[in-house]
Amino acid sequence: MTADKTLLQMKYARIISLLAKKANVTEEKAMELFYDSKTYALISKGVSDLHCLSDAYLAEEILLEVK
Repeated sequence: MTADKTLLQMKYARIISLLAKKANVTEEKAMELFYDSKTYALISKGVSDLHCLSDAYLAEEILLEVK
């Protein structure tokens, strides 16, 4: 299934905001972490409907990638 691009952009913003809070970094740094992550690459390619997972779960996955 392909997600609507506007809805994906809104999801990305929510994930970035969560990353900033959880990692205690600026929104700019969180955006960098998000867009450089393998998770983002998979979501943007539509792999396994990852966009259907919760924002919190995806933020945690990205934090695990960073560690």
